[in-house]
Amino acid sequence: QVQLVESGGGLVQAGGSLRLSCAASGRTFSSSAMGWFRQAPGKERNVVAAIGWGGGSTYYADSVKGRFTISRDNAKNTVYLQMNSLKPEDTAVYYCAARTTFSGSYYYTRVNDYNYWGQGTQVTVSS
Repeated sequence: QVQLVESGGGLVQAGGSLRLSCAASGRTFSSSAMGWFRQAPGKERNVVAAIGWGGGSTYYADSVKGRFTISRDNAKNTVYLQMNSLKPEDTAVYYCAARTTFSGSYYYTRVNDYNYWGQGTQVTVSS
């Protein structure tokens, strides 16, 4: 069983920065692929960034490339999402997800690839 707890969301002006954290319980974190997803009202949940278990394999959605950075600290069982140059269209609930089934060193980008989810943290970017 894995529990994921996100933190770091909030209200920020356009152009500002936020750092999301996702703390994971359980001994499987270091071998799990991790992802950050977001969901705006009335829209589907989509991947923002994803990272393989070792941290060397990462993926970014086109809309956030060059602005967001995903990283992980396996010693702290934590994955991060550094968000810079935020835009109003980044406003959404951000979810952390873990894939604890065998994943190799790869990242995963589909909702159905992940078997554990956090409760979500709201990010609101004002114009």
